[in-house]
Amino acid sequence: MMAIPGFKFGVMLAYMEVLGVTVCSYLERKFIAQETERVAPFSAYPLLTACLMASSSLSNIALNYINYPTKVVFRSCKLIPTMIVASFVHSKVFSTVEYLLAICISTGLVLFAAADWNLAPSFHPVGLAFVSLSVCADAVLPNAQERLFRMGSSRLEVTFFTNIFTLIAMTVTTLLSGDLFGLIAFAKTNHTLCVYMTVYTFVAYVAISTHMTVVKKFGGVAAVLVATGRKGMTLVLSFILFPKAFSWLYVAGACLVLGGLLLSSLWKMQSKKHMVKRKTSQAEMSAPTKEGHWDLEDSTRQASHDNGEMSHGPPPPLESAWTHEHTR
Repeated sequence: MMAIPGFKFGVMLAYMEVLGVTVCSYLERKFIAQETERVAPFSAYPLLTACLMASSSLSNIALNYINYPTKVVFRSCKLIPTMIVASFVHSKVFSTVEYLLAICISTGLVLFAAADWNLAPSFHPVGLAFVSLSVCADAVLPNAQERLFRMGSSRLEVTFFTNIFTLIAMTVTTLLSGDLFGLIAFAKTNHTLCVYMTVYTFVAYVAISTHMTVVKKFGGVAAVLVATGRKGMTLVLSFILFPKAFSWLYVAGACLVLGGLLLSSLWKMQSKKHMVKRKTSQAEMSAPTKEGHWDLEDSTRQASHDNGEMSHGPPPPLESAWTHEHTR
């Protein structure tokens, strides 16, 4: 949509995304899941609303200053702040290798920005500032969502209430800025834009619902890794479908970013396998030891009993002893 001549409403991409997710999550929650209760308190949603609004709005406003591949790559770097936030909020521990891979990703981002600086005529540092702020907000968002999931909230509950509050806030801001009415007027004169908006809204809901499911089942960091893989494919398709100026710095930067994220994902999988094996080994070692301990006691007790029978025999009953004494 940003390639359509005259379209300068980057923030409205975020608005359409939030609008579509709000409507679709409400319909799914009411008619499919048939959820009626809310677990998390309303006080838990202002933080999520602020993070989602900043993440969506700033990243799309940045498209007015930088090209789409640069936005995609910089949005991929949210793994780094997400790891930092998870370390403080959920007390998660990350290895030195994972932090080294994060540095590798940062280096790739620098190369990608350098290529954009040299080739893109519309490049502006303000765009990098906007997309960097959106990454910081996006780093807090999945960790805050994970906290609500641990409280027992469902995916649809968190999705709907987060987006409905964000939609209200964005409606006010876009009305004040004039972007909402500007987009409506522009869409009336361009039917292609209307088709793009419809497809974009639906696809955004499917992507966000899948993302929330991953956050609920596997945590915020895993969700970021999956999202980054998706963005890698988006990056490739962007160059294929919409040819643009090319530089080998793009290739080097993309390889460092996506390669670092891939290695980070593989490292996590390997670490989980080692953890499972270690727990299994500990369980197998502790169980026989415990059984052996009790078997030893039982064997000792049985041996003592057997030896008592062989050496001394069972003690005579009192009545038999008394009878024998008086008979004699």
